[in-house]
Amino acid sequence: MGNPKAFLEIHRQEAGYRPIHDRIHDFGEVEQTLNTRERRQQASRCMDCGVPFCHWACPLGNKAPEWNDALYKGEWEMAYRLLNSTNPFPEFTGRICPALCEKACVLNRYNHEPTTNRENEAAITEMAYQEGFIQPRLNVRRNGKSVAVIGAGPAGLAAANELNMLGYTVTVFERNEAAGGLLRYGIPNFKLNKTLIDRRLQLLEQEGIEFRYGESVSYDAILSQLSKDYSAVVLATGTPTARDLKVPGRELKGVHFALELLSQQNRILAGMEFTKTERISAKGKDVLVIGGGDTGSDCIGTAHRQGCKSVTQIEIMPKPVEGPEDPQNPWPNYPRTLKTSSSHEEGCIRRWNINTLEFLGKDGKLTGVKVQEIDWEPNPAGGRPLMVEKGTPEIIKAEIVLLAMGFLKPEHPQLPENVFVCGDAANGASLVVRAMASGKKIASEVNQFLSK
Repeated sequence: MGNPKAFLEIHRQEAGYRPIHDRIHDFGEVEQTLNTRERRQQASRCMDCGVPFCHWACPLGNKAPEWNDALYKGEWEMAYRLLNSTNPFPEFTGRICPALCEKACVLNRYNHEPTTNRENEAAITEMAYQEGFIQPRLNVRRNGKSVAVIGAGPAGLAAANELNMLGYTVTVFERNEAAGGLLRYGIPNFKLNKTLIDRRLQLLEQEGIEFRYGESVSYDAILSQLSKDYSAVVLATGTPTARDLKVPGRELKGVHFALELLSQQNRILAGMEFTKTERISAKGKDVLVIGGGDTGSDCIGTAHRQGCKSVTQIEIMPKPVEGPEDPQNPWPNYPRTLKTSSSHEEGCIRRWNINTLEFLGKDGKLTGVKVQEIDWEPNPAGGRPLMVEKGTPEIIKAEIVLLAMGFLKPEHPQLPENVFVCGDAANGASLVVRAMASGKKIASEVNQFLSK
């Protein structure tokens, strides 16, 4: 460690966001960057803490102290090699990861100013691309065995990448017109520019991975054909079924799943055209987002950029603890505290403990939503608290409702022993970094299975 006192002398400095009045008029990335001198200063704050809880907290096992030290010393290529040794796609996590490592950082415990690991990841990777440190690996020796990967989301891409480097001939089947999964069709461009995905995909293709788009693979096809045609099959289809809200009026025009809006907007930015009746637009409308997570936040930011009149976000669960510490989930665990995203900063009414009773409409079109304030009481029998009515029903004016309440964990039939499941398809909806870690892990299991 080059500067053992840096954490005492240099405060945490985040790059911050573009001004609100500027960013809400386009879908460019909202996050700014520091210059190289400031970035190296931030890396110098990573202290020799003895026990790197950041490494423990990261699902990929990133060795932040090592690549932060290399970054501080200006050894950008070494920093990338160390980062890429555990993280296959740091340009993604460097932009959208909630940074479990930072919450587990000893400096977070010390003064709530953890090392800026996530931003450092992005900076290291961009420098690596810029300087040509990242080149396709073409000297892989093939072992004569083939693997089919079903799904080109972060888990599938991570599994395909690992298996390809182990010498397997990898074919990735993707039902959409391009790879990326939720990276491409769920996360807005203002958080992750899709050219970054294309840049990485070009490398994967040059390294020998075959991508077959527009091919939806059924369980029957896996059982009857793919499991016999390929040495192994990796199922990485994610969690395609969104949690619905089946209350009266659900059929009204204007009630949509969050991904209907998000995926369509991303496709429009990619050049795809939709008819006026197909288009989901918040322009000039009052928008209600049901669900308080990251997907709901993405809907808020998208609605603003489409020119909405207002946005309200409601959540059925209680308001999280405010401040940096969570008494129920203490350091070094990730605190479940109130999160205010860049989209929230752009303008949004946020309410908690709100239950949705009915969608209201006129002539088949949504006009409002009947909701009611509720409370949660301890369950005498144990388990999940009981929901009880608290306030009187009220109506929130809305012409568009976006359901952002998470996704259902998929159920799979009995699969052959050479078929493996990873990512959200195995564990239910979770973080991109966990999906990537699962993809790497399943690649190792496939390799062990085929090496017997």
